[in-house]
Amino acid sequence: MRRTLLCLALFAMTLLAGPPMTKLTVEVLNQEGRPVDRASVIVKFVKGHSVVKLGKSIKTTWEMKTSQEGRVTIPPIPQGTILVQVIAQNYQTFGDNFDVDEAEKTITVKLNPPQKQYSVHGDNDPTKKK
Repeated sequence: MRRTLLCLALFAMTLLAGPPMTKLTVEVLNQEGRPVDRASVIVKFVKGHSVVKLGKSIKTTWEMKTSQEGRVTIPPIPQGTILVQVIAQNYQTFGDNFDVDEAEKTITVKLNPPQKQYSVHGDNDPTKKK
């Protein structure tokens, strides 16, 4: 009887504790390694996350701006796979999935400069004779 009660108590504690959590930091840098401030960072659950904890919905998407140090810190999230997207003026948009499976994780994103624009109209047309 005691063993059954002990097992039930441990099971209940596991349910109350919820899934393992991760403190996530996203660091955004340019190609020279300098921080990119005011970049929009979007973090979204992809898989492996519970959307309900003790009857309450948990947040599944965060949208934040980087600090002057190029960082955002997301409140503790359940471990699993997340999508990180970074949008910053004068840089290419970045997006990738990451597995989050430790107590603390820092994801470093290096943004690329924008690509040259091409057009079939005007001076960039290779078939046009000069």
